[in-house]
Amino acid sequence: MSRNDAAPGTVTTPPSRIRRLLSHLYIQCLIGVIAGAAVGWLWPSVGADLKPLGDGFIALVKMMIAPIIFCTVVHGIASMDNLRAVGRVSLKALIYFEILTTIAMVIGLVVVNVVKPGSGLHVDVSSLSTNGLPSAATEHEGFADFVLAMVPTTLVSALTGNEILPVLLVSVLFGFGLHASGEAGLSIARGVEKFSTVLFTLIRWIMRLAPIGAFGSMAFTIGNYGLDTLRHLFLLVGSFWLTALFFVLVVLGTVMRLNGLRLLPFLRYIKEELLIVLGTSSTEPVLPRMMAKLQHVGASKPVVGITLPAGYSFNLDGTAIYLTMGSVFLAQALGIDLSLTQQLSMLAVMLLTSKGAAGVTGSGFIALAATLSAVPHVPAAALALIVGIDRFMSEARALTSLVGNSVATLAVARWEGQLDEARAKAVLRGEIPYVPTPEVSEPAPKAVPEPAREPVPAIG
Repeated sequence: MSRNDAAPGTVTTPPSRIRRLLSHLYIQCLIGVIAGAAVGWLWPSVGADLKPLGDGFIALVKMMIAPIIFCTVVHGIASMDNLRAVGRVSLKALIYFEILTTIAMVIGLVVVNVVKPGSGLHVDVSSLSTNGLPSAATEHEGFADFVLAMVPTTLVSALTGNEILPVLLVSVLFGFGLHASGEAGLSIARGVEKFSTVLFTLIRWIMRLAPIGAFGSMAFTIGNYGLDTLRHLFLLVGSFWLTALFFVLVVLGTVMRLNGLRLLPFLRYIKEELLIVLGTSSTEPVLPRMMAKLQHVGASKPVVGITLPAGYSFNLDGTAIYLTMGSVFLAQALGIDLSLTQQLSMLAVMLLTSKGAAGVTGSGFIALAATLSAVPHVPAAALALIVGIDRFMSEARALTSLVGNSVATLAVARWEGQLDEARAKAVLRGEIPYVPTPEVSEPAPKAVPEPAREPVPAIG
């Protein structure tokens, strides 16, 4: 019997609508968190025994840290056409990235110290397992030891260890080496790009297990520490979203004003891209279209081609806020009183670890794991406390980073005198509508040539 042959008076909900709703990872994680909280509240002992589910998910994420960062950084450097020609723009972009990233981290640090969402949890460090988590960093006696620890024993050992800073060092050196090797380097760069495609496919598969990890971790957290834990966790989520909103509207809004433009019209201009990022929790799907739109708004193609892709690794403002708030929250939950010096030292490490966080779902959690692995102040096992709610902060991380990178591109273009301000204002007023064309829909030239594509259709 067909759907239209249902008995009279029978009320049915279209299955396709329910399936579409349940297909969203956000909804799945929400169900996992609610179910885990219920199990931990009703059956505390059962909830405590479900911790391996969260540990297993964290172990899978940890497995992907080194190769993803390596491929992202190496291919990004190797695909640049002329390092000398882009040197000036790259330097200005990096200076801007460091300043804005530092501001984002400082704002997050101030908010988490004022709100103190983790205070009162009193979690026992000994009850947290390190299975599947990055090991705690080796104690460093001084700055020299810290720097030397970045140098791996061998080129390959950086990718097989648990430290993230050696991975960054090897990735940068290898990327420049490929770029300087001509045709020989080009063939390897092709392989790195293809390998990174496989890695991103794997991380997408792994992130589909996030609801199970969220269920197990939330059940363990509530079962072990009580229902009151939820208040602290969602206080962290709420304060993080508000902090990200403050950063976008006030800090990035000020940057736009200083460059003769306004933020709100620009947000309306990229509203389709913001919706895509909100739905996927990743900035990667909109990279080609954002490059096209920034060129359409008046920024020159070379500046867009250098600044925006570089920002995906070096200017993740949302992740920067998340790192400071997440790490200090975990310290508060464990009853660890971090001094100002310790917090600033963590911030300095975050300026490095945040650079390896690509615009893929879950990268912020990877960067937080890398941070806790690189500093001895907070045990990395504490990550189990927030794995259940990490998904609810990933959208804010991605949205903040997308807007931050777009504003950075416009700022660097104006700094270089390569922004058509009259056109930009006309576009943002809606006088020059955006129409995708083959010329601007493609990303900047890569080391690996791609076949011609059809024009990217407009969204909405």
